[in-house]
Amino acid sequence: MEEPCSRESTATNSAHAPPLLHTLTTSRRTVPNRVFAAVYFCAIIALFYRHVQTLLHSKTLVSFSVTLSLFVSDLILAFLWVSAQSFRVRPVYRKEYPENIEKFLEQSDLPGLDVFICTADPYMEPPTRVVNTALSVMAYEYPTEKLSIYVSDDGGSSLTLFAFMEAAKFAAHWLPFCRKNESATRSPDEYFASNYSRSSETDKIKVMYESMRERVKNVVETGRIDNEYVTSDEARQAFTQWTTYQGFTRQNHPSVIQVLLDKNKDRDITGHCLPNLVYVSRQKSPTSPHHFKAGALNVLVRVSAAMTNAPVILTLDCDMYSNDPRTVFRALCYVLDPAEIQNRLAFVQFPQEFHGLNESDIHGSEHKRLFKLNPSGLDGLFGPNYLGTGCFIRRRALLGDPSTLVPPVIKEIRPDHIENNPITAPSVLEFAHQVAGCNYENQTDWGSKIGFRYGSLVEDFFTGFRLQCEGWRSIFCNPERAAFLGNAPINFHDFLSQNKRWQIGLLEAASSRYNPITFGVKSMGLFMGLSYSFYAFFPIASISITTYSFLPQLALLNGLNIFPKVSDPWFLLYTFLFLGAYGQDFLEYTVVGGGTIRRWWSDQRIWLVKGLSCSLFGLSEFLLKSIGIPTQGFNVTSKVVDKELRKRYEQGLLEFGAPSPMFVTLTMAAIINLCSFSYGLIHLVSGKEGGFTQLVLSALIVMNCLPIYEAMVLRSDKGKMPATTSVTATILALAVYSVAYLILK
Repeated sequence: MEEPCSRESTATNSAHAPPLLHTLTTSRRTVPNRVFAAVYFCAIIALFYRHVQTLLHSKTLVSFSVTLSLFVSDLILAFLWVSAQSFRVRPVYRKEYPENIEKFLEQSDLPGLDVFICTADPYMEPPTRVVNTALSVMAYEYPTEKLSIYVSDDGGSSLTLFAFMEAAKFAAHWLPFCRKNESATRSPDEYFASNYSRSSETDKIKVMYESMRERVKNVVETGRIDNEYVTSDEARQAFTQWTTYQGFTRQNHPSVIQVLLDKNKDRDITGHCLPNLVYVSRQKSPTSPHHFKAGALNVLVRVSAAMTNAPVILTLDCDMYSNDPRTVFRALCYVLDPAEIQNRLAFVQFPQEFHGLNESDIHGSEHKRLFKLNPSGLDGLFGPNYLGTGCFIRRRALLGDPSTLVPPVIKEIRPDHIENNPITAPSVLEFAHQVAGCNYENQTDWGSKIGFRYGSLVEDFFTGFRLQCEGWRSIFCNPERAAFLGNAPINFHDFLSQNKRWQIGLLEAASSRYNPITFGVKSMGLFMGLSYSFYAFFPIASISITTYSFLPQLALLNGLNIFPKVSDPWFLLYTFLFLGAYGQDFLEYTVVGGGTIRRWWSDQRIWLVKGLSCSLFGLSEFLLKSIGIPTQGFNVTSKVVDKELRKRYEQGLLEFGAPSPMFVTLTMAAIINLCSFSYGLIHLVSGKEGGFTQLVLSALIVMNCLPIYEAMVLRSDKGKMPATTSVTATILALAVYSVAYLILK
């Protein structure tokens, strides 16, 4: 099916070649993609020719305004379509041979690995879930003496520290158990929820785990750590930092760094050394900037450099557990390849994948394009964008562009600096606390030229973009077995809130001095600049979606035809543009991406829903923020799952229980499109020509809004649409119709 690249195939034919670590193939879709893009682009040019002709021949202000609105909306959609073609220019696929790593290197020569796990709130992100993520990577099939796990607690909570103290004790039993049984699933929660083999040993480990989990849950529920849980003087000393510092809050506290496991002295029950496990909570002050997650990650970069300074870093979300214990070796197939390093390799990105999605993926949480299809396309160019989790980063890439050396003022954390002191040495801990201070970054290049970059709520997108602009490259690794699995939000409001935060962050990147169109194209070339532009400017699609969700429908209700009649030759152009876009989207999702038809329908529906809710509100909030009007700040997405909520989610029901302004615009669109469809259908049955395209558009939106109608009228559970939302939306819909009637008539 695919044609292998010349470099790898040549290597296999050489008798003296080193062991093959990976291969790369170019997709056969490349030529058809380019041909279709050329044809479709010509159709877009024809569409704008018609728009211009209509504008020039407009005889009234109303017809001119309507045509101009459609022109602007189509211009936005055309820009996003053109920029999206960068993902289809040269999609590639890779395959790794991790078994050859042992032939390539002796075990003692394997590089060290520092794992970064970030959490921020023990009530929104349950510590038991974060603990499972940490235990899954601690149990990697990798030399434990080369493995260090750093947990960043941006909430500065003693409850999280307690949870990891318990995890450190359990790890002494869990890691030997995983080695002995060679289980591929090494998250305790997931392992014991699977169809595992029962034995006396397994039952004993399960009892230990459930006992640990129960203690952690009790502490979180009560909000305090009773003396019965703290049995050592060392542990008591660790918790005194919360009581001795006057006014200790999550926004005002000193740096807390606690070594929970030290590979030099801590052993598991079989005598093997345990990996380093370090709890880190950076210093915070009400007067110093926090920079959200990027700030926490930069503290981990510095603290880990002071303690272990591994050349490779793995960043993980708190609920994204490892699903393959040999994932490190897959990443090393690229990180250890001299040819890839010479190509300025910065990171190896694995896709985000989620378990527990309902059959139809009602929220479109799979994000198949964002996490799989688009990265494969970018891999044929400069490489995929950084997704924030499941990414192996070379430390060197975070400490300056490829052509410069790290400034000597921070030589202690240079990538080539080796720290021989144990991580519990007073000098090491003192320096670690120093670099975790809230004033350490003052008058430095941290966040601008070094480390994870500041300036956007989506620090992952912005950091990856800046690294590639500096000349670094990346690689997309997508093995058959998912390397990492996480939990997507199942509360619809949380899902929309998370996406709204992403939209604001993307607009922040788009409006910065590092604009992907200008700075990106200049630094990386046309296609890579366009690819980042697609993401950065995607929120403005809400303008087009909102226009097409209201304007044609209001025009139809007032007897105004704004699209060509079926008998008009221009109707064929609109048909081709619609079917071409949807057809390509459908084939990519189902045939190339391996998705189901039901999930594709959910995915395209959620595109409409987000355009009328989180994207629209994100754009509005960004504009308000830009003119100095204060808006809502960063919010952590809740990872807590209610049983009734889970049940409704598994039934494929959207959750509207909590009133939200974002639900109002959705309901308004649902009401107006239902009225428009009903009116247009009567109009069509009566035999009158015109308005057919508007009728079809209304019908399509009505089909997508079926869950909203159900939530408004048929449902009686806690997730139904609040009556206040329905009433408010109805009143606003009538007001909008009345204004449109006065204007269009």
